[in-house]
Amino acid sequence: MAGISVALPLQLDENDGAYRLNKNLKDVVKQNFKMLLLTNPGERMMDPDFGIGLETFLFEPNEESVQMQISARIEEQVQKYMPFIEVHDTYIIPEKDAGSLHITISYDVLPLGEADIVTLSLSQNGADF
Repeated sequence: MAGISVALPLQLDENDGAYRLNKNLKDVVKQNFKMLLLTNPGERMMDPDFGIGLETFLFEPNEESVQMQISARIEEQVQKYMPFIEVHDTYIIPEKDAGSLHITISYDVLPLGEADIVTLSLSQNGADF
């Protein structure tokens, strides 16, 4: 079956060819949204403003002001780079370990008329999707 783009992280797949593929637009949008969340500003060549940089919030205190800052950054970046999605709710769940962040974002893909959720758990060791 043909795909639209390579699914990240790269995984070998005998059915899709060399690597597993995204086969619908909803999956492509979700993957791009995750990349926007995980990219640190200044990390993308030729566009230093791109990225929310959730990693930068790992050791911040779990206070309402920090949560509002994260939510505002998400809204700002989505409006600029992914205006075809509408974010509804951002839930930031405190983790027991310092240096951990769990975030769930519900959103709509407007052109598709479909809702979806992105859930990320970040720690000093990396991110889990």
